[in-house]
Amino acid sequence: MPYRLGSALCADAILLPMTFSVRTLGRVTSAAVLGALIHTTATAQAPRPTDTSYAGTLTLQVDATDLDRRIFRIRETVPVVPGPLRLYHPQWLPGNHGPTGRIGDLAGLQISARGVALPWKRDPLDPYAFTLEVPAGTTTLDIEFQHLSPTQRESGRVVVTPEMLNVQWNAMLLYPAGHDDSRIAIKPSLRLPEGWKFGSALEVAAQQGATTEFKLVSVETLIDSPVFAGQHMARVDLDPDAAAQGRSTVFLNVMGDTPDEIRITPEQLAAHRGLVTQADKLFGTRHFAHYDFLFAISAEFGRIGLEHHQSSENGVSPGYFSDPKRSSVGRDLLAHEYVHSWNGKFRRPADLWTPNTNTAMQDSMLWLYEGQTQFWGYVLAARAGLVPSTEMLDTLANSAAWLSAQKGRAWRNLQDTSNQAVMGSRGERHDWRDWQRGSDYYEEMVLVWLEADMLIRDASGGQRSLDDFARAFFGVEPGRVAPLTYQFDDVVAALNAVQPHDWTRFLRERLDKHTDAGLLAGLERAGWRLGWSDEPNSATKGSMAQRRYDDFSYSLGVDVGKEGALIVVRWGSPAFEAGLSTSVQLVAVNGLAYKAERLKAAITAAKSGAATIQLLVKDAERYRTVAIAWKGGLRYPKLERIDGVEDRLTQVLAPRL
Repeated sequence: MPYRLGSALCADAILLPMTFSVRTLGRVTSAAVLGALIHTTATAQAPRPTDTSYAGTLTLQVDATDLDRRIFRIRETVPVVPGPLRLYHPQWLPGNHGPTGRIGDLAGLQISARGVALPWKRDPLDPYAFTLEVPAGTTTLDIEFQHLSPTQRESGRVVVTPEMLNVQWNAMLLYPAGHDDSRIAIKPSLRLPEGWKFGSALEVAAQQGATTEFKLVSVETLIDSPVFAGQHMARVDLDPDAAAQGRSTVFLNVMGDTPDEIRITPEQLAAHRGLVTQADKLFGTRHFAHYDFLFAISAEFGRIGLEHHQSSENGVSPGYFSDPKRSSVGRDLLAHEYVHSWNGKFRRPADLWTPNTNTAMQDSMLWLYEGQTQFWGYVLAARAGLVPSTEMLDTLANSAAWLSAQKGRAWRNLQDTSNQAVMGSRGERHDWRDWQRGSDYYEEMVLVWLEADMLIRDASGGQRSLDDFARAFFGVEPGRVAPLTYQFDDVVAALNAVQPHDWTRFLRERLDKHTDAGLLAGLERAGWRLGWSDEPNSATKGSMAQRRYDDFSYSLGVDVGKEGALIVVRWGSPAFEAGLSTSVQLVAVNGLAYKAERLKAAITAAKSGAATIQLLVKDAERYRTVAIAWKGGLRYPKLERIDGVEDRLTQVLAPRL
């Protein structure tokens, strides 16, 4: 994922029209003002959600057997009273932090009462809301529609293949306005292809052939409890002693394109069980009744990393278990999503909690929600043995280099990047990524939290660390599952309880500054500094192999993808100064057809100053030759030890006994 160096970013969002005020370089645009007025008018017509129980129980039946056309067919009943009714399709999705509901994939909507079709109308200012008049004497509405899931990657994330599928209930649901999601009861059921198995945090009430009826839940819980189902699927116990010792159970539900993809060796199983063990040692308690990793290994199924309170959706490319030589890049995914059960789902920013999925979220605290989750995801992946600590050092080197090159910090600080999910898809491509910036609160906060860890260790004489903050902040109220919200001052207070320091100033300086001064202070306090090599490190090699590109990011300032396409051009780089952009295809190097080896050789030869780098590029129908002025040779990030400074980074990544 080019927008983040790590692999666990939640990523199935789409860009939707904005209906709120947006500030651009200090000025409110007229379009944004109009959007704000429209939004105010629309919400004035809608009943506010209240913390009262909805009368009656909704039922939801999903037929997921149309694998050829990838169409889900939905039948729903909603208890009602006569009068005006407003129905919502979920828009603001937890874990995506923005308005990412796929309303465009809802089709064929029919609403009836006692066999008579009722007219409905979409709210012209809120496309996720449907209004109608319930006739006198009507107690139940019957609703039918289809969810037309993407049939190809160009249409969106693929959630159905001949071997597996993903049910995200938010795409299959209409619910009545006026009540908190947690106060609307619903009885879901799911029909799967014959012989398929499934995994979900939902509990089974009954099984009738290929149809599973789940226990009664709230709409909030249903949306937070997706299903993975497949032809080749295994359920693996990651804590076999849990029930006997009174702990919540943890299972890995893994499905693959073939049976070979889901075969787990004893060593691989030990590492995944180690994740559960190391998380227990970090947080001290589990804030879930049970937990299910939903894990897909597939070439066709859309990749994903999305957190839920008692489960997570995870999708990777083939070879995770079956290829022993596969790079460890991406093996922090499960660790990242597991940490979210504590950080984000249990402890949740107050402005990110909403009463329903059609109330706008605010993302001001994502630097803790996602940023510290990214930190602990890396740490736990290393401690568990999912990623060798030496390779995690390479990942951190890449983070440090990438963040050091973020020219956009000059105008857009880290705090502002927390708005990215509300502005649009975190996965959308930016032509000038390091100038525009994106969801940088993930990787940059890894370095900030590492620095906080080092400050705590220094001030306490090595007696305390950020581990103590994690246990105190996320391990609070053992046995509680319901979300516990927090604000900025709560984070500062918890840090001060671990080690007194001016944490308000520390955090605000790092969130609000416009320079990279002190960016690498945590690494340096931990005994390491950013260095450079003419050979890519293990994380870079793994990323290039998995994503099929050639990395010249820190020399010429480009990444070259398939057929020579420039997929990244860094702002202010030699390539940028030569007038190149991502509209260009690299055709030839010094008169010879482009190959990565030839460009490497040209960069190396130019280092002595005796040769130049001449590139033939194609932009649409036009060809031109570009001379690149670069004599710095090949450059790839690495971490180097600082003489005389204790290696505490290795201590951070070491397993807890």
